Amino acid sequence: MQRVLTSLDDDKAEDVVTIDLRGRSAMADHMVIASGRNARQVATIAEKLADRLKQATGRSARIEGKDAGDWVLIDTDDVVVHVFRPEVREFYQLEKMWMPADQLKASRTDRPELPAH
Repeated sequence: MQRVLTSLDDDKAEDVVTIDLRGRSAMADHMVIASGRNARQVATIAEKLADRLKQATGRSARIEGKDAGDWVLIDTDDVVVHVFRPEVREFYQLEKMWMPADQLKASRTDRPELPAH
């Protein structure tokens, strides 16, 4: 998990949120959601994360969506990472689906509200 967070930080991922899935889902122990400023940064964040994890562990992560760069999923088995463009992240709102209500409320105080349209 720390390797994932360090890689995201190194590549300037924004609004990084971690969600503990242990006991709630069999797909992974943790989910990490982050944003990149544009499609190119989103794809680069995902590619570098996968490369760093392969160098560190010798295992290849599965990546979906890198070519489009709107929403990239990186599956490392124990940690599932979603990297979004901000508009796409706001549309899908994965945090609302997966984060416990008390943790969701706390994470919202860390981020400024988006203006209403």
